[in-house]
Amino acid sequence: MDHFQYRNGQLFAEDVNIDDLASKVGTPMYVYSGKTLLNHFTKLRDAFAAVDPVICYSIKSCGNVNLLKLLAAQGAGMDVVSGGELYRAQLANADMSKVVYAGVGKTDAEIEQGIDAGIGYFNIESEAEFENIASIAQQMGKVAHAALRVNPDIYDPKTHDKTTTGKKETKFGVDIERAKRFFESYGNNPHCKPTAIHLHIGSPIYSPEPYVKAIEKALILIDELRTSGYTIDTLDIGGGFAADYESGKSPNWQDYADAIVPLVKDKGLKIILEPGRTISGNAGILVTRVQYLKKGGNKKFVIVDTGMHHLIRPAMYDAFHFLWPTRVDASQVPMQRLEAMDLPGLQLTDVVGPVCESSDVFAQQRMLPPMERG
Repeated sequence: MDHFQYRNGQLFAEDVNIDDLASKVGTPMYVYSGKTLLNHFTKLRDAFAAVDPVICYSIKSCGNVNLLKLLAAQGAGMDVVSGGELYRAQLANADMSKVVYAGVGKTDAEIEQGIDAGIGYFNIESEAEFENIASIAQQMGKVAHAALRVNPDIYDPKTHDKTTTGKKETKFGVDIERAKRFFESYGNNPHCKPTAIHLHIGSPIYSPEPYVKAIEKALILIDELRTSGYTIDTLDIGGGFAADYESGKSPNWQDYADAIVPLVKDKGLKIILEPGRTISGNAGILVTRVQYLKKGGNKKFVIVDTGMHHLIRPAMYDAFHFLWPTRVDASQVPMQRLEAMDLPGLQLTDVVGPVCESSDVFAQQRMLPPMERG
């Protein structure tokens, strides 16, 4: 469910008229619905309630500090990948013990920042990174906590190649055999304690099956490590849960929970989830204004005042994003996104931005209502 609806042919966010807001604020602008965001968070938390997970919202999906404050107030942790994102989590008053720090290239300054903040875990991507974090923690006279990112060689074939992270040949994590050797070398390090296993197999993942396969492999590894005397008390199953850009529907969290909870319940493990786009995806819109209409060859172009620098997914991934005017005739109100293209009076249109690249395109040959400048 989202809280963006048309009333008498005009788009509203909750009870705010988008055209009125654009007149006051200007365009381009992002508009967010706190109610939508919290509705998604609550549904996820309720679906996985049987394992009482720590839900670490992935700031990379939308880092607006006001939204982070809403989530932190509901007990959400944060998944960060940079010093800037950690700073945003701090501004939002997030519980630092519920912050996980991912990324393959953490700098010394970022590591120091994370240790100082008292974050829950550094997600470890390599032996070299672990050694560096342990060394910095020792120099600071503090103890860091780590989750080893294990690459289970599992992926969803529907996931874009650029966002597939669970294959062996990616830059992320270590494979399972290497994970065993990692603990032999570092499992009892006094300065950085690796007591968690972390997974993240890609984004978006459209069904529970890849998670099930990855978790099954991780649980076997955890049993072997525990048998060898290592303390493993946490499993972070990562994020990547799909958002449906075509229909605008939020995922059915119960489907994921029904498949995942039986695997991890009663294993003596704290469970961490790292959802991002599934919480934020349809909780916000990018509002842009038509600058010019243009014909080129057999095409009709609508040129708007925003570009790939504000919404990069269509240019980078050839991704679909639903586009629709904020004011439409009553017969062109899109009750369902997938059915909107079949409404009467639509025209084949290319919607493009002002950036000096041909890839600065939001929609190509898309059936849309007629639009005018302004």
